[in-house]
Amino acid sequence: MKTPAIASQYINTFPVILSCSVVSLLVYVYGLSHYFSALMLGIIAGGLVDLDNGLTGKIKNLFYTLLAFTVSSLSVQLTYHHPVYLTLAFTGLAFVFTFSGAVGMRFRTISFGTLAVAVYTTLTHDPHAPLYLNSLLILIGTMAYSGAAMLVHMVFPHRPVQESMANAFEQLANYLDNKAELFNPDEAEHLEPLHIRLAMANTQVIAAFNQVRAALFYRMRGQHRHPRTVRMLRYYFVAQDIHERSSSSHIHYQQFAQEMQYSDLIFRIRHLMQLQANTARALANSLRHNQDFQLNPQLERANQGAKRSLHHHLHLHDSGSLNTVAFNEAQAHRIQRLLDNIHHISHQFAHLANPHTEDWDTQTEQTRLQSPEISNVKGVLSSLKAQFTVQSPVFRHAIRMSLITMACCLIIYALNVFHLKDNDLSLGFWILLTAVFVCQPNYSATKKRLIQRIVGTVGGVLVGTALPIFALTMVHKLAIASLATILFFYFRTNKHSYATFFITIQALMGFSIMGLDITGFFGARVLDTLIGTSLAGLATYFLWPDWQYVSLDKTARQAIHSNGVYLSAVLNELHDGMSDDVRYRVARRHSHDQAAALSSVLSDMSSEPEKHGTRLQEGFFLLKINYSLISYISALGAYRDKMHNDHGAFNTQFYATAQQLAQMLSHLADLSEHDFQAAQQQLQTQLNQLQQQLEHHRDEQQNRTLWQQLHMIHALLPQCYQALRLPHNEHVQAA
Repeated sequence: MKTPAIASQYINTFPVILSCSVVSLLVYVYGLSHYFSALMLGIIAGGLVDLDNGLTGKIKNLFYTLLAFTVSSLSVQLTYHHPVYLTLAFTGLAFVFTFSGAVGMRFRTISFGTLAVAVYTTLTHDPHAPLYLNSLLILIGTMAYSGAAMLVHMVFPHRPVQESMANAFEQLANYLDNKAELFNPDEAEHLEPLHIRLAMANTQVIAAFNQVRAALFYRMRGQHRHPRTVRMLRYYFVAQDIHERSSSSHIHYQQFAQEMQYSDLIFRIRHLMQLQANTARALANSLRHNQDFQLNPQLERANQGAKRSLHHHLHLHDSGSLNTVAFNEAQAHRIQRLLDNIHHISHQFAHLANPHTEDWDTQTEQTRLQSPEISNVKGVLSSLKAQFTVQSPVFRHAIRMSLITMACCLIIYALNVFHLKDNDLSLGFWILLTAVFVCQPNYSATKKRLIQRIVGTVGGVLVGTALPIFALTMVHKLAIASLATILFFYFRTNKHSYATFFITIQALMGFSIMGLDITGFFGARVLDTLIGTSLAGLATYFLWPDWQYVSLDKTARQAIHSNGVYLSAVLNELHDGMSDDVRYRVARRHSHDQAAALSSVLSDMSSEPEKHGTRLQEGFFLLKINYSLISYISALGAYRDKMHNDHGAFNTQFYATAQQLAQMLSHLADLSEHDFQAAQQQLQTQLNQLQQQLEHHRDEQQNRTLWQQLHMIHALLPQCYQALRLPHNEHVQAA
C-alpha cells in the first residue's frame, strides 16, 4: 500500500498536533489549566528527543528517555529550595549529559533533551504541589507525544527512509552539478574555487548518506525486511557507487580543459554530467511524491554522443588528420576511463528505472550495514574514556556547558535574593533556558543562534504580551498555545528565529492559562534573553577560543590517515576480486567522513577570516589536496569491476609498491623530514621501474591505469606532507 505523498516536514508535525490537541482537550474539559504548562513542556521535550527508528526501537528509546527524564527532573525537584545543591545538580547534569553525547548522535539527542527537561522543571515548579507531581506531568506530556509519534509511524513507516533517500540523491545532484563545472574550458584558469566548492558539496553528500544509512539500519535489524526497505537499500548502494564513480579522478582537470577547449568532447562530458544531475533530482522527486522513476531518454542519447565524439577524435588522430586534438595513447586511455565511469553512472540510473528489482532479502556482506551507533556497554565506556581529554571538542563543550549553568544559577540566585526582578514570572530561570539552547560547540554557530534567539524572543514577547488586549477565552488561549507549539516544531530545524518566536508565544500563553498576568512581562523576558545569550557567547568566545587551530591540525592528520586506510582497502579488493564487503565500505565512508570533518572545521573558521588569516587559506589548500587524494583513490576503487589479476612481474611489483604507498599515507604526519624524503625517493624509484614495464605486458591498458593512479597519488605527497607539517610546527611554537 502506498502512503500519501506528504512531505516529511508536515508528517513530522502530526505527532505534536495530535498530542497538543489531546492535552488541550483534557485541560479544557476537566479544568486542569494549572497543569497545562508542565504537560506542554513534556510534549516539547518528547519532540526534542524523537528519533527515527522502527516501532520496537521507538519503544526502547522511550524507555531510556523516560528513565533519563525522571532522573533529571527529580534531581531538580529535590534540590529546588536549596540553591547550593540546585547549582551543583545543574552543573553535574550539564557536564554528564553533554559529555555522554560523545557516544553518538542518539545519545547526544536524548542528553540534550534531558538537560532541557531539568530547566523545564524549574519553569513549572509549584511549591504547594506534591514533590513528584511536576516531574510526573512532564513525563505524561512526553508519553503523549511518543504515543502519537508511534501512531504516525505505523501510518507512515517508510516515509523517513524514503525522504532521507530523496535528500541523498538531491545532494548527489548538487555534487554532480559542481563536478560538471570542472569540464568548463572557459574556467580552466579559475578551477581553485571550483575544487573547494566541490569538496564542500561532497560534505553534504556524506552527511545525507550517513542519515539514510542510519535510517536503513534501524529498519533492517529484524528478521523480516519490508520490500520497500529492501528497495531503499538497493537505492542506497547504487547512490554510493554513483558517488564513488563521480568522485573519481583520472585526469588533471586544468590541463584537460586547456587541451580540449576547441573540442566538442569536453562540452559533451559537461552536458552529460549535468543531465545526470537532473536525473538524480528527478529520482529524488519521484521518491518524495511516491511516483515511479522514469529515465529521461536524453541521457542515453548524450551517452552515445560522447562515445561517438571520442571515437571520432581517436579516428582522426590515427589517420593523421589535421585540426584535431592531439591525443597520445596515454591521454586517450585516461579519457576512455573517464567516460567509462560517467557511462556507468548513467547505467546505474537506468538500472533504478527498471521496476524489476532483485531479491536482496538474504543477509550478506554486500547488504550488511554497520551500526551507526555504539550499542554495547563496553563500547560506550571505551568511547567516553577516549574522549575524556581537553583535546576532545565534546569534553571541552561539556566543561563549557557546566560552567554556563553554574553561572546562570548564581545569577538567578542573586536576582531572587536581592529582589531585582520580582515581576519575572520565570524567576530568572529563562536565563538558564536561553543559555542552554544558544550555546553551541563552536563560536560561529553560537553567534548565529544568539542573534536569532534575540530577534525571535523580542518579536514573540511583543506579540504575546499584546494578546490579552483581545479578551481571549480559555479556548482561544489553548488554541494559540497549541498552534504556537506546532509551528515551533515546524521551524525548529531550519529557522531558529521563527521557532523562538513561536515558543515564546507558547510560553506566555501557558502562563496566562495558569492564571498569571503576562502584560508586564516584556522587560523581564528580554532582559533574561540578553543575559543568557551573553553568557553563551562569552563562554564560547573565551573558553578555548582558538580550538579551531588544534582541531584543524588533528582533523587534517586523521583525514590523511583515513585515506591511507581507504587505499589499502581498495588494493585488497583489486587483489582479491570485487566483493564490496562491509570492511571496504566502512573504509571508504570513514575517509569521506574525515574529509567532511575537515570541511566543517574550515567552515567554522571562515566565519572569522580576520582572526585566522593565512591559516584559513592553508587549510583550504589542505582540503583541496585531501579531496584530490580521495578522488585518485576512488578512481582505483571504480576500477575493481574491470580488474583481472595474473602472477606476472608487473602485478607483483604494483601491489608491493601500492601497499607501501598506503602505509606511507597512513603515517605521513608522523614522518620526520629525513624519513619522508627517503620513503619518497624509494617510491619514485619503484614507480619508474613499473613505468618501464608498461609496454612489455599483455595487459598494457590495465597496467597504465594502475600506474597512472599511483603516480598521481605519489605526486601529491610532498604538498600534503608540507601542509600537514605547517600547522604542527606553528602549534609547537605557539605552545
